[in-house]
Amino acid sequence: MHRTTHHRTVALAALTLLLAAGCGTQSGAGAGGSGTVSPSPTTSHPGCAGAKAELGAADTGHTFCLTTGDVIRINLDGTTSRPWAPVKLGGSGLEATNSGVVLQAGDASSAFKAVSAGTTQLTSSRPLCPSDPARVSCKGLQEWTVTVVVTKA
Repeated sequence: MHRTTHHRTVALAALTLLLAAGCGTQSGAGAGGSGTVSPSPTTSHPGCAGAKAELGAADTGHTFCLTTGDVIRINLDGTTSRPWAPVKLGGSGLEATNSGVVLQAGDASSAFKAVSAGTTQLTSSRPLCPSDPARVSCKGLQEWTVTVVVTKA
């Protein structure tokens, strides 16, 4: 590889990292919250992060355990220019229920009740960069995924 090509490759890689880091940052406010009702924690599934009543953006990549009858709420704080897609449910054990939350523009809010033993993936995504026709944009997505394991009470 020629020295000039190598420098261009390194510079392009550094620029890509800087753009991704700048677009993907988010403030700590509203990244998630804690609920007032705690589902019963179960330890029968290895890798469970525990039980929480409310999950936010910071909980991505974790596994949570519930027992039948528990309710888990999802609150992903977004913005108009970087909105979260509605939370999708894949698997068994959970059933959608009324979240009872008024949404701000860009937020995704859901609630699920543990109805039977099973494992479910909850997913959402949002753009890494704000949508702004006057600026350079990126097509990257910030993914959010959690696994919920439900056991019988």
